[in-house]
Parts: sequence; structure tokens; C-alpha cells
Amino acid sequence: MPNGSPVSIVMIEDDEGHARLIERNIRRAGVSNEVLAFQSGTTAVEYLLGPDGSGEVSANRHLLILLDLNLPDMSGVDILEKVKSNANTRRIPVIVLTTTDDEREVKRCYDLGANVYITKPVNYEGFANAIRQLGLFLSVIQVPPAD
Repeated sequence: MPNGSPVSIVMIEDDEGHARLIERNIRRAGVSNEVLAFQSGTTAVEYLLGPDGSGEVSANRHLLILLDLNLPDMSGVDILEKVKSNANTRRIPVIVLTTTDDEREVKRCYDLGANVYITKPVNYEGFANAIRQLGLFLSVIQVPPAD
């Protein structure tokens, strides 16, 4: 991997079928980065911000977050807000993957700092295609190192 540490992909997705589909299509697009899968917002937030909530644990991690908005224990919007309002994690790129295409929700995510918003099509082919595009995007992205 060119310059610096490889980026780990933090996937926050409670639907196991979707999680497998996402990972398979990321691999198919040639992205071999580590994927850390979390099925609940609580465990993902703890990983990202640490048990103390300071975010310092992620200060030197190279991460990219794939975030589903509809989680059983907390809303993805809340997670996005927590990540983007923390000095140690706000530069982590966040890609929102969700079934919601409500314009207010989309705008809110962008306002909070989401980098990309992908609506999960209900049909498999459309979803797989969106993930392939995402995989291609991930294969070229370089996450800026933290200062």
C-alpha cells in the first residue's frame, strides 16, 4: 500500500447478509484492506472513541467508516455526530450506506460531515453495483495522515 499505513474499514452494519454482501463486493473490486465489522453502534463507538470516549485511541489509526443509519441500539446519525464532533476522529472519512433516501436525512448526514451517502437499493443487483462503485472508490482513496 502506498504511503503510510493501510486503511482499515470500519463497517457498522447490523444486517449480517448486507455485511457479507458489502465485504464480498469490496473484495471483488480489488480492495484487500482489513474490514472490522460491528453489528451495533455501541461497540463501534467504543472502538472508535475508546472506553473513555475521548477518541484518542483512534488518533493514529487510519480508518474509513461505512455506516448504516438503521441500527438496533442507536441511530447512525448519532454515531456520525459523535465521530465528526470529536477532534481525534473528525477527519475519518464516513460513507453512509442506508435504505433511507429521505432528502432531509441525506442533507443532515452531509451537514454533519458525511463524505459519501449511498442509498441501498432494495434489489440485490443495484446494491451490489453501489458497493462495487464504493470498492473502486476505496481502492483509490488515500486517507490523510493525522497531524
